[in-house]
Amino acid sequence: MKGLLIFGMIILVLGCIQASTIPLGTVEVREYKGEKLSSIDDLKDNAINGPQYINISNYTLKITGLVVTPKAYTYEQALDHQKYSKVVTLNCVEGWSATLLWEGVLVRDLMDEAGVKPEANTVIFHAYDGYTTSLPLSYIRDNNIILAYAMNNITIPPQKGYPFMLVAESKWGYKWIKWVTEIELSGDPSYKGYWESGGYSQNGDVNGSKFE
Repeated sequence: MKGLLIFGMIILVLGCIQASTIPLGTVEVREYKGEKLSSIDDLKDNAINGPQYINISNYTLKITGLVVTPKAYTYEQALDHQKYSKVVTLNCVEGWSATLLWEGVLVRDLMDEAGVKPEANTVIFHAYDGYTTSLPLSYIRDNNIILAYAMNNITIPPQKGYPFMLVAESKWGYKWIKWVTEIELSGDPSYKGYWESGGYSQNGDVNGSKFE
């Protein structure tokens, strides 16, 4: 009888212990607040030097140029800012588009921590593969432009731009720079990035011309 009592107590104790949760990974969302989303696979893997694979332990996101205090954030430090999400469509000059849920931090917040100098009017973005593009400082501020770390609830894959991709809403896809490593404040509005130097529109507005 005593043995049965002890056995019963063991079963009771074990029954009160909940098994630890084993994470099974994130799942891509395909609908957000009633809006249908594209698949992340619809985002083509366009790049001047192929997909880039960044060692995140050595990664830094630099804020340079016309700033009071240049910054160099680790990946985790960059993510330790207020996060935002929005559904935005990327339109490529090749004719395809993808509407995704983007999650990221405001470029404005990162710049403001560095202290933007009054003479700055342009933001030049640099990528790990050497790609560059630029946008007006006023555009970045007025449109709450985010530097995305996730798409459709999934961390951006390396071939899509990990660790950060610029969500340049209302601009052609060549303004949506991937693998961002540096945000440079400049006073040169005529600066031309990779594709702009080849004749593509400096403005990059999807409602305007693709070429200069």
